[in-house]
Amino acid sequence: MSHGFLFLAAQPFNWLPVYIAIGALLAVFLLILIVIIWVYGNIWFQAYMSNARITILDLIGMSFRQVNARVIVQAKIMAMQAGIGGDPETGITTRRLEALYLAGGNVPNVIRALIAAHRADLDLNFDRAAAIDLAGRDVLDAVQTSVNPKVIDCPDPAKSRQPSLSAIAKNGVELKVRARVTVRTNLKRLIGGATEDTIVARVGEGIITAIGSAETHLEVMENPDKISKAVLERGLDAQTAFEIVSIDIAHIEVGQNIGARLQADQAEANTRVARANAEERRALALAREQQMKAEVARNRALVVLAEAEVPLAMAAAFRAGRFEAARTGA
Repeated sequence: MSHGFLFLAAQPFNWLPVYIAIGALLAVFLLILIVIIWVYGNIWFQAYMSNARITILDLIGMSFRQVNARVIVQAKIMAMQAGIGGDPETGITTRRLEALYLAGGNVPNVIRALIAAHRADLDLNFDRAAAIDLAGRDVLDAVQTSVNPKVIDCPDPAKSRQPSLSAIAKNGVELKVRARVTVRTNLKRLIGGATEDTIVARVGEGIITAIGSAETHLEVMENPDKISKAVLERGLDAQTAFEIVSIDIAHIEVGQNIGARLQADQAEANTRVARANAEERRALALAREQQMKAEVARNRALVVLAEAEVPLAMAAAFRAGRFEAARTGA
């Protein structure tokens, strides 16, 4: 037994298979490393030079999670360069960007909106911006509207068949009005708030009410700003996604005299009613006349019948001898 061990110990060990295995492992490792560098090297280097704090492992994980790594890296770079992604707790982290991407959000649009809000000193954080985007609103357009107020025509020519609003003062004169409403976005009420259509409808209602409460159309034409003040005092931007900055009357003109036309129509209607009543009375009089004529004819017939009975009565008296007796007695 000892001789066998001595024989094996005396044989030299063959290291070639070990070297081949190690070389194969190193080749595979180098190949994987080359592939990683080829696929992720450029984007990782870009993130590293921009201090975006994204590692190679993060990029590989994005690929497994079906996330477009380039979109996330570019968004993180924009945030870091703008100075809004530095806080690891509340800032724009890689995980938050990935979550927004996987939820179907527009990551670059949200980052651009946050940068614009940061430059304009608006109160907008990542969570609210992401919620606005996921709610289907254009958060970048909302921020831009907050910075640069938007002008809305009332009525909207693209959605209304009428070129102007029509309202009637108390004296019955019609006024045709076109207004321009300047609004800015209220970011706190953007989610769940009413849209531009509600603003246009409320402003139109307020203008019609203001004109309808005026005594004469001249009062409105002399002071068109009364309409704007009356509409603004009603707080028409409540529960909407906008704040009304101003309401300006762009055009006002006199329409028809509805009151006079209504009075004329009423007079015509009264005339027709009077004619109908007179015709009814005439028809009743004619009917009464015909009724009286029929009554006269009936009475004449009765007289004729009575006269026809006299000879009969006389003949009966002769036959009965009462007529002779009456003559003798006389």
